[in-house]
Amino acid sequence: MACITISVDKTFKERLSRFSWINWSEIGREELLKRYLFEKYMKTGELTKDEEKFCEQIDWHPVDELPIKKEFVKKIGEIRKNTYSKPVKPDQLKQWFKEL
Repeated sequence: MACITISVDKTFKERLSRFSWINWSEIGREELLKRYLFEKYMKTGELTKDEEKFCEQIDWHPVDELPIKKEFVKKIGEIRKNTYSKPVKPDQLKQWFKEL
């Protein structure tokens, strides 16, 4: 396996040292891999099964990094303006739970 060295200033290194239980190498590796996968996904729109498995393990997907589409923001705004449920009285709610 290859090795990468990253230089940081003394103050930053001291801050990182406070969290001795954190594996900073693993965090760096994960972030670099995420960056690579994001760029690959943007070019090809595809990931290999191993790459998808990695994304699933860390609960992340390249799509998560994309900006929200304007159409979606508009649709959410419209939903917020409208009411999609009718008010329910406490008696009705109790009855509904009994039926379950």
